Amino acid sequence: MSTAVETRTRDPRTILNALEERVPHLVTDVGVVDLWEREVRLLLRDSVAVRSLAERILGQGIAYVVTAMENPGTDMGVGYTVDIGVHQLILDTPLYFALCDAHNGGRYKHHAPLVERRRDGVVARTAELIRAAGFAVDDELWATDASDCSPCNDKVPDSH
Repeated sequence: MSTAVETRTRDPRTILNALEERVPHLVTDVGVVDLWEREVRLLLRDSVAVRSLAERILGQGIAYVVTAMENPGTDMGVGYTVDIGVHQLILDTPLYFALCDAHNGGRYKHHAPLVERRRDGVVARTAELIRAAGFAVDDELWATDASDCSPCNDKVPDSH
């Protein structure tokens, strides 16, 4: 007898929008439908020219940050492209604090980048950690910068 195994994929959009009750002013004061739309529009305003790419980058940024929060002390790093999404989350500080509150036990997850980039395979390993955490991995985005990681300093307590 075979048994079917249900695999659930975690949805970055759902994760982000679940934070809305913690930061309602970010949506109501600017007239966007939800937090996902807010962050996509900010990416389009500042750094990404195509909506579909902005959504992909944001989704992978969320997957990375949540996985990093859920796996403290784990060696992780992103390439330049996904890092655009990570930085978008961190720059919207009320949203980032809400994300830390929800996924890092209320503790602030520091972002302390190293000056030198790493080229030791950590980007590919990070993509596999994200996949193991239940997120869909956009292999094309991770492969784009797989040999050029923008790592963070592990000397800063609870950093990614």
